Amino acid sequence: MNKMIISNLVHRPIRSLISITAIAVEVTLILVIVGLSMGILNDAKTRTAGIGADVMVRPPGSSNFVGVSGAPVSIKVADVLRKLPHAAAVSPVVTQMNTGGGSVEVLYGIDLPSFESLSNGFHYISGGPFTGPDDIIVDDLVASSKHLKVGDEHEVLNHKFRVSGIIENGKGARKFMPIQTVQEMIGAQGKASIFYVRLDDPANAAAFADEVKHVPGMQTYSAQSVKEWLSLMTPDNVPGFSAFIDVVIGVSVCIGFIVIFQSMYTAVMERTREIGILKSMGASKWYVVKLILRETMALAIAGILVGIGISYLASYGIVHKFPTVRVVVQPDWVLKAALIAAVGSLMGAVYPAFRAAQKDPIDALAYE
Repeated sequence: MNKMIISNLVHRPIRSLISITAIAVEVTLILVIVGLSMGILNDAKTRTAGIGADVMVRPPGSSNFVGVSGAPVSIKVADVLRKLPHAAAVSPVVTQMNTGGGSVEVLYGIDLPSFESLSNGFHYISGGPFTGPDDIIVDDLVASSKHLKVGDEHEVLNHKFRVSGIIENGKGARKFMPIQTVQEMIGAQGKASIFYVRLDDPANAAAFADEVKHVPGMQTYSAQSVKEWLSLMTPDNVPGFSAFIDVVIGVSVCIGFIVIFQSMYTAVMERTREIGILKSMGASKWYVVKLILRETMALAIAGILVGIGISYLASYGIVHKFPTVRVVVQPDWVLKAALIAAVGSLMGAVYPAFRAAQKDPIDALAYE
């Protein structure tokens, strides 16, 4: 049977290649899009953890997604927070979403001394801190992707900045500007979007959050530990994430199903005499079904292997071309994609297989 399967596939190389390519596209679509989504989510978590804060204090109604809420509250809230028990360092930050330049990014307007006090400060690869209101600090990935070096001009939000420093990535945003400059640019003078707080002991996060709730006028503020926020940033808790993945999988399965169905159905119609000869020689209906399904699985396995290889090459190419984009091809999703492709392929071959098994050997032998 195996020799017969290989002969059939080799005898129809174009159809076999089309089927393998379709399954490879199915696997690649799942792995690359899921990898991009997971990579972006994990990158945001890593960079938020790298800030060094223990608690995030946000105004009422703020989104869990940093950068979406604008700058709605007075920066003086930072002074109130500094007076609370357990607060070791507080840094106000203005976040601003930027969709210019063909990408979506979150910019940070920071008070540099207080922001660096949250951790060990920035690790400068070249250059140094702000020296003026029109300075910008970028991380090494942005510098690499934009071919920037210290002293270069870089336009952000229709404003020309001078690159004063290039830092190691992983400190919240990828681009940092003086907080006063960003406030003026977005018309939010004296305002902040979020307050990062480093505590005397991370274990006091719950106690500090309770203290914030007892400050007059701040009862509706969100005071959330960074550890808790990180635990919530999972596919199940991000709105629309699971639905998006389900849509991608659905489209991918449809691609594989339709191509395999068309390929195997046409193959069955073309091999009417062959099937008739097999049945006249004593082949059972189950033997014919197994023949078609095993041929389908051979195509599926080849397509899955090609798809996995393309996915890893694509992820490498994306990161090489766009250094700020993260792609995570996870082993568990490799297995899921392989199973999804295999099941979809078999589903597409079931009807052609049973159609072949039902053929009458007399009619099949008389077929021209």
